[in-house]
Amino acid sequence: MTFEYKTIEKPIENTLLKEKGSKFIGFAFPVTNEKELKAALEKVREEHPKATHHCYAFRMGLNAENYRANDDGEPSGSAGLPIYNQLLAHEITNVLVISVRYYGGTKLGVSGLVKAYKESAKITLEEANIITRELETEIEIQFNFNQQNTIFTLLSKFEAKVVNFDANENCILTASLKLAQKESISEKLSEMQYVSFEFND
Repeated sequence: MTFEYKTIEKPIENTLLKEKGSKFIGFAFPVTNEKELKAALEKVREEHPKATHHCYAFRMGLNAENYRANDDGEPSGSAGLPIYNQLLAHEITNVLVISVRYYGGTKLGVSGLVKAYKESAKITLEEANIITRELETEIEIQFNFNQQNTIFTLLSKFEAKVVNFDANENCILTASLKLAQKESISEKLSEMQYVSFEFND
């Protein structure tokens, strides 16, 4: 099972490629869901309402199972796919790349378009800082007040971050930790008396 993925650290905006009078403006956004995706597309459309085409591709999900390539009116396969292939080449996911084209009067032909959109996506992603993010999970633990030292020691051993802590006679604690640690921490907690826990996946 995979516990981490590669993505870009922050958005890259307005990289420029000129090809026979046409301008290709590149954008890349880290996205983790449809809502962020739509917002990023909307933002670029609002910034470039007069552009001829807004072509894009994205990959989302740990195994990049959610993906799309959109030619936005360019000949089929000449824009979205070359952009998508750059996401594959950089082995990143949870990323949206948009290439905005302003037509310059000279037709580029399908092979010219493929080359230009590929290049636009490439220079955009080359400016991005590619980072590895670890998947996390959240755990809720219930225990007796006098067990808190033991629980906190355990959490720090697994580098878990406490999100919420209700200290009563029966304590309830929520913490986030790396998904890779899920089984190990479950084992340790299972061995303790008066402790119950569940994961909020």
